[in-house]
Amino acid sequence: MPPKRHLTARRLRLGAELRKLREATGMKSREAATLLGADAVQMSQIESGVAGVSAERVRRLAGHYACTDEALIEALTAMATDRTRGWWEEYRGALPPVFADVAEVEHHATLLREVVITHVPGLLQTADYARAVYTYMVPGLPKSKLTPRVEHRMRRRAVIESDNPTPYETLIHEFALRIRVADRQASRVQLQQILDEIEQGHVTVRIIPTDQDGFAGAGASMMYTGGPVPRLDTGLRDAPTGTAFISAEPQLAQLRTLFRKVEKATLDPVASRDFIHQLTKEM
Repeated sequence: MPPKRHLTARRLRLGAELRKLREATGMKSREAATLLGADAVQMSQIESGVAGVSAERVRRLAGHYACTDEALIEALTAMATDRTRGWWEEYRGALPPVFADVAEVEHHATLLREVVITHVPGLLQTADYARAVYTYMVPGLPKSKLTPRVEHRMRRRAVIESDNPTPYETLIHEFALRIRVADRQASRVQLQQILDEIEQGHVTVRIIPTDQDGFAGAGASMMYTGGPVPRLDTGLRDAPTGTAFISAEPQLAQLRTLFRKVEKATLDPVASRDFIHQLTKEM
């Protein structure tokens, strides 16, 4: 198959998983290429996500690697044959690639868990809130670049607002809810937006109160997305070079542990909803 034009996070993940399966057997890339009827360059392109791979080849590789996890094989096959052109593809070229990659990961997720400390989660933001954040974080951002950023953020909400919403649980620090990124009215509307999502029943919000003792999780912001099988879960964290996509099991285990630790510092969902109600009145 010809090389792919865009190295999306999903394609990179498929190649990485195939490489993990090969390395687990101790087989060299050249050996795997020979068994596949390909050359070393083609194998390298497949494992790096540069070139696509057919479902038949995925199954052949799994057989050569003695992989007996049928659920994983089916999931990898689905990734290889997925030709979905999601709405996020409209923004490639107009926005940094990570915008589309995050939306794609969210679209395919079976569950979404998020911890946010300093801002309202992107999936719950209003347009005015998102506009204020982008304007502040990127001084001098022209309208031609600001508008698609805000539009993209609003369209991401489809994963929690569709007819078949993805289960979403977020832990938000009280600090994030009290900061007025715009003005009082925008903050009030933002809080009401969160309450509306809670009332729909597809979003779970837990608040981390500022008077919580022993909370040292100021750097705990993260998103954890469930894959079709646990091995294909993905973590997202901010890094100096941008958003980091995490797929290694030891790191994913750390993120799951971090989420549980932060969750212990939160109010329960009912108390959190009541807290936001009260804060809305005070705003």
